[in-house]
Amino acid sequence: MLNKGPYFIIEIANTHGGDQNYLKNIIKTFSGFKNNFGIKFQVFHPDLIATPDYPYYEVYKKLFFSKELWSDFISKAFKTKDVWLDIFDLYGVEVFRENISLIYGIKFQSSVLSNYEVLNALSNFNLCEKKIILNVAAQEINSISFILERVYRKLNPGEILLEFGYQAYPTAVEDSGINKITFLRKRFSNRLVFADHVNGQSDDALWLPVIALTEGADVIEKHVMLNDRKIEYDYFSSVTPERFTIMVEKVKRYAILKEMPFINEKEKEYLRKTVMIPLLRERKEAGSLIIPDKDLIFRRSGKNGINVNDIEELQNSFFLLSKEKNSGEVLYHDDFRKAKIAVVIACRLKSVRLPKKALLKIGQLASVEKCIKSAIQFKNIDYVVLATSDIEEDKVLENYTYNSNVIFHQGDPNDVIKRYLSAAEKLGIDIVLRVTADMPYVDDEIAQILLKSHFLIGADYTASRTNAVGTAIEVINVQALKKVKYHFPSANYSEYMTWYFKNNPEHFRLNIIDLPDELVRDYRLTLDYQEDLDMLNHIEAHFKRKKESPSARKIFKYLDEHPEIANINSHLTLRYKSDHSLISILNDVTKIK
Repeated sequence: MLNKGPYFIIEIANTHGGDQNYLKNIIKTFSGFKNNFGIKFQVFHPDLIATPDYPYYEVYKKLFFSKELWSDFISKAFKTKDVWLDIFDLYGVEVFRENISLIYGIKFQSSVLSNYEVLNALSNFNLCEKKIILNVAAQEINSISFILERVYRKLNPGEILLEFGYQAYPTAVEDSGINKITFLRKRFSNRLVFADHVNGQSDDALWLPVIALTEGADVIEKHVMLNDRKIEYDYFSSVTPERFTIMVEKVKRYAILKEMPFINEKEKEYLRKTVMIPLLRERKEAGSLIIPDKDLIFRRSGKNGINVNDIEELQNSFFLLSKEKNSGEVLYHDDFRKAKIAVVIACRLKSVRLPKKALLKIGQLASVEKCIKSAIQFKNIDYVVLATSDIEEDKVLENYTYNSNVIFHQGDPNDVIKRYLSAAEKLGIDIVLRVTADMPYVDDEIAQILLKSHFLIGADYTASRTNAVGTAIEVINVQALKKVKYHFPSANYSEYMTWYFKNNPEHFRLNIIDLPDELVRDYRLTLDYQEDLDMLNHIEAHFKRKKESPSARKIFKYLDEHPEIANINSHLTLRYKSDHSLISILNDVTKIK
């Protein structure tokens, strides 16, 4: 068991060369090392760890063992020590699943740390009693923090240990990574594993592990081999049983190695050559966003491409695919472009409950102008569009755009989706923030939370789970609107656009998020009845007296402190939430069949 004090992992790696008898002999030979000793096997399938164009693909085929053999090896090793698995791919996950009760811990090499395919598969298991070792060779300190958070969140293991050290031929003493201990100890509370790969016949192979332990490492991982025959793979850094015994008994040396830089160029090159890069699982159209743990697979490949962190950084900066990409292709920076994002405000003058409500004054401005004034404050927006119908009655709205930069657009009078798409086509819009003109106090803070989540998740449709009425902004991909239009050539109920998405979760990537508590209230900030107009004018008068610009936070604070104002319209309800007949119709007509 990995308790306090030095713990040693006997690393078999690929010294067996694909020979099952050699592997059985090495398990037997090292069976005498008990109590605070583990033994680790590297398990992979050639077609799941690499593509055929990878230089070592044929070697991987030679080193492959069946699941039945792995179960036999694991059960033999389990009799005397802890068993660890090095997992690279889904085959390793299967071997882990079939022997889970005998496995003490698993390890991910640095090149596997962003493999969502493997992480997602392992997330199906209860790992709360398992140890996980993360090799962080060539990873920057900030990246390690990000990786740790990802693994804790997805796998929830009993403990995560951080390993440093990588293998080269030869691995020089100055490349051993001893200097990393100080950095890692300062930043992280995780126990540390030293993976030493210097020449197994040198004195350094015996002393470096001791130095690592005295400097703060908790675990030593060491490659081993038998001494009665020549081996083809991993022989350089492996030690015989006799030298392994000597190593365990040694004391400290080489303190100067702490002064070496955290990452050297050889280490970076090692990761560049071996990292499992993301490839597209299936074809993606231009204008698409990427969901890393659904749209990507991970392989070592002869192709170059950007990594998951690059993809997430691009999408966090509101980039999307600029071109069609096929299944199995890697992604490059120039495959992305900055999305064109627009607030599109739907408005008509056909209101029955409150005739021509868009032109009614809230303070000094028509209500539609109040909405536009709020929307033009949004960050990360290319356009604000007032989208109305092409009938004569609504043409007057052209005089109520508030700002000369606001685009006035006329389209289909009844099909709001068609109207949105015609505006999007005219302006080349990729992402729409859907707003209606009866929402005078739409809020930028809420808009940014939704927008950033939409890109990070790679959604088709993003909305908040709960919100004050009149603050419910929706973020929608234009591609998704086109998909709705394809299924509903005549979207007769598209003023209730939300239903076309939420009612078809199997066709759209929905992202329904929880806003911070301070941005959610049970207030009504929309304009549909005279009581709404009265309450909104109270709000406007309050902020005029204070000479402040209203925001959701400020409005909620005011209404929290003045419940008599909030109560003016609190008895009113939204028709699509209270009219059961309408709800039944919407559930039927908006469902893709």
